[in-house]
Amino acid sequence: MRSSRKFDFVKSSRIFLTASAAVLLIGLVALGVFGLNYGIDFSSGTSVDVSTTKKLEETQVKTFINEQNLGDYTLASGENRESIRFKTALNEQQEKDFKTEFLAKLDPDASFEINIVDVDIAKEQERNALIGMAVASVGIMLYIVIRFEWRFALGAIVSTVYDALFVICVFSIFRLEVNLPFILAVLTIIGYSINDTVVIFDRIRENLRFAKIKSHADLNKLVNDSIWQTLARSINTVITVLIAAVCLFIFAGESIRLFSLAIIIGLASGAYSSIFIASQVWLYFKKKEPLKKVAVKPQSTP
Repeated sequence: MRSSRKFDFVKSSRIFLTASAAVLLIGLVALGVFGLNYGIDFSSGTSVDVSTTKKLEETQVKTFINEQNLGDYTLASGENRESIRFKTALNEQQEKDFKTEFLAKLDPDASFEINIVDVDIAKEQERNALIGMAVASVGIMLYIVIRFEWRFALGAIVSTVYDALFVICVFSIFRLEVNLPFILAVLTIIGYSINDTVVIFDRIRENLRFAKIKSHADLNKLVNDSIWQTLARSINTVITVLIAAVCLFIFAGESIRLFSLAIIIGLASGAYSSIFIASQVWLYFKKKEPLKKVAVKPQSTP
């Protein structure tokens, strides 16, 4: 099947790869300078979840917390629920005073759930999260190697690492909170990204099986045709998931909003990297392979 489309993905790939490298470099510099804004899951602190019997105004709750002088915090207000994350671990007396003051000033029938994360537990959770991400990524790459070949696996690795780092760098630059749901979002992004990549790779392999490759221009055309043949399917998949993620971001509670934002960023990055990074990396290394000579049948003399 030959595509009549005008846009040449391969010809434009150098521009997109250069832009991708520049964006990622800026992000990595910001990550090195600012680091990540770890939530309570990966840093010590206290989580206070308050179930109220009436609706409280967010400004009212913030004023109350500021009066307590308990340090930096984040507040997520929901329907009859207030979730407060203090950056420092509260001692027993501070917890007692907080509950007493809240019952006296805001809601006498409120109930509390208080959890403290110390430094050792935070570091252990961070280490386990990184191990989980690494194991999932290695498993995906092994699957690509077994199903395809090493060039495909290398393209998948580069694009997947790009997607994960891109989301991490965005969260670092804008100082968005990194917590356990964020790790889940990154793993989800890796899964969707590799799915888009496999679809394109599968079409490349199928077209390669029947194509007569005589030059690098033939390889370029094969990759372009494969991308165009799978583009509608990739766009439909991404848009479907994006609609759900945007709805979660707009209508869901504060606790899941950053998860939804990470999914939105990662889905867009995954669709982009499958086309402009994964397939182009495969093409680059495929061109390093000597082209097979097409045998020419000798003509019979009359």
